[in-house]
Amino acid sequence: MSEPINDGGPAFPLKAPLTIDCLGMSLRDYFAAKALCGMEITAEGTMGSSFFYSPSALATRAYAIADAMLIERNKNAK
Repeated sequence: MSEPINDGGPAFPLKAPLTIDCLGMSLRDYFAAKALCGMEITAEGTMGSSFFYSPSALATRAYAIADAMLIERNKNAK
């Protein structure tokens, strides 16, 4: 069985009593969303090369980038 994915915890944590059971998106999801935006738009504001890839391939790449960002973040936290 594989290890659970380290999602970095909540991206925008709230402290009680402001939240009950809703922690929102994980930091991993936030990083993946930001990476996806970078893959979609070029510096000129036009569709980048990602236009030619399937949504599944883009999502896989975005989460790979997010996972790498979390690994680097954890290296610097020690």
